[in-house]
Amino acid sequence: TGTGKTAAFMLPILQRLTKGPLRKVRVLIVAPTRELAEQIAQTSVTLSQRMKVKTVTVYGGVGKTPQIEAIRRGAEIVVACPGRLLDLIGEGHIDLSTVEVLVLDEADHMCDMGFLPDIRRILKHV
Repeated sequence: TGTGKTAAFMLPILQRLTKGPLRKVRVLIVAPTRELAEQIAQTSVTLSQRMKVKTVTVYGGVGKTPQIEAIRRGAEIVVACPGRLLDLIGEGHIDLSTVEVLVLDEADHMCDMGFLPDIRRILKHV
C-alpha cells in the first residue's frame, strides 16, 4: 500500500471528521504490520495537519503505556495491528463503540497471516 492508496481512503474519512464529536475514536484502521500502521498514521497526520484531528498508532513490540496515554488524551483515528488492539480492548483501555468508519487495510494479507479470528473478535467491539 502506497501513500496514494492511503490518501484515497483517508481524505473522505477526514472530510467526515470535520463534523461530529472530537476526542472519541471515530475511525479504526487495522493493518497487518506495524510498519504499515506507521505509514498510514503518518499519512493521516500529514493530511490532517490543519485540523484538530488526532491519530494514534497501536501495535506490539513497543511499550503499551505511551499508547494507552495517547488514547486517553483523545484521538479520532486509531491505526492498529490486531494483536495489540485486542490486548487494549481486553484491558479496557480503548472503547470502540463510537467507531463510525472501519478500514481493514491489506485485508487479504491479514487473512493470509492468520488474523481472521482476531479481526472477527475486533468486529464484536465496533
